[in-house]
Amino acid sequence: MARIFYLTQIEIDHGAITRLAQECDDAGMRRPLLVTDPGVRTAGVFERALKALGERDHAVFDQTPGNPTEAAVRAAADVFRQHHCDGLVAIGGGSSIDLAKGVAIAAAHPGPLKTYATIEGGSAKITGRTAPLIAVPTTAGTGSEVARGAIVIVDDGRKLGFHSWHLLPKAAILDPDLTVALPALLTAATGMDAIAHCMETFMAPAINPPADGIALDGLERAWAHIARATRNGHDKAARWNMMSASMQGAMAFQKGLGCVHSLSHSLGGVNPLLHHGTLNAMFLPAVVRFNASADSIRSEHRLQRMAHAMGLAHCDAEGEAVVEAIRAMNAQLGLPSGLKALGVTPELFEQVIDGALADHCHKTNPRLASRDDYRRMLHQSM
Repeated sequence: MARIFYLTQIEIDHGAITRLAQECDDAGMRRPLLVTDPGVRTAGVFERALKALGERDHAVFDQTPGNPTEAAVRAAADVFRQHHCDGLVAIGGGSSIDLAKGVAIAAAHPGPLKTYATIEGGSAKITGRTAPLIAVPTTAGTGSEVARGAIVIVDDGRKLGFHSWHLLPKAAILDPDLTVALPALLTAATGMDAIAHCMETFMAPAINPPADGIALDGLERAWAHIARATRNGHDKAARWNMMSASMQGAMAFQKGLGCVHSLSHSLGGVNPLLHHGTLNAMFLPAVVRFNASADSIRSEHRLQRMAHAMGLAHCDAEGEAVVEAIRAMNAQLGLPSGLKALGVTPELFEQVIDGALADHCHKTNPRLASRDDYRRMLHQSM
């Protein structure tokens, strides 16, 4: 049986940020906590959100780290309580949105955050007491604005997933104009994150034809526009299509992800300074090659269908055309050539493999990876 559930309000258009005050009204927020990071404030994007919010009373937490941590969640939750906030508005990339989801849990539920992690059996413990959230993404990559999950590094160092429909934002305001100032390398890295979401969810074996259709369309949009958006941040059509692709990837990945994310979640926990989207780009070729022999991939010609969405003239059964196209795109975008260029060494592999085997994305890959399989993928990604 396939269970399919997509439910949130999405506003996508140039200038959509002007809807913020109305969305707060619709969600019943009188005093929201605005969650952002120092980079968004420096870029002036946060000020645009403040202007759209008008005279509404609010509090601010602007210290979201590059990878959200439980310590940052606690600090933001303290601000939420001190100012008697009744909702959250996340303005930033996936880190700010995921941090806000962590606050939505922590402000209304007792105990350490890991209590509510998916692999700890915590999803059912997340209740309707969570504060309402409006998400305003300023990057086109994670799609957290339309997802029921969040990724947070908890106090014991693990990078864990938290999943509940109670965490789904009440509204997502997608304004491509907010991404215009995004630096080229960050545009590329977040864009490859969106591409990884579309590709991994399309390869995942669960039965969900709507998710498959959304993922393929998102892949086609992202593949056609990521280089344009990276070369010229003021290309409005490219920015719109990348923001749509990001949103579509997350709408689709409710179906499940796979080894790309098992590895990137784990390595990102080992070294929180590494960018999630960049890691996805590094792992994607090796995982596509690993998945090529899966029965569900072969029987439904999934590699060939992805190749078509990517505009490739042909694709062999082993998926090498797709693998090489991803490598070429990474190089064209100026992303690192592999994990070695990021300072990753083989000494970390066993710790990364431990985390990948325990990750919530591990079991939704079309092939169940062994320890040796993960080790091989890590070596191929160097």
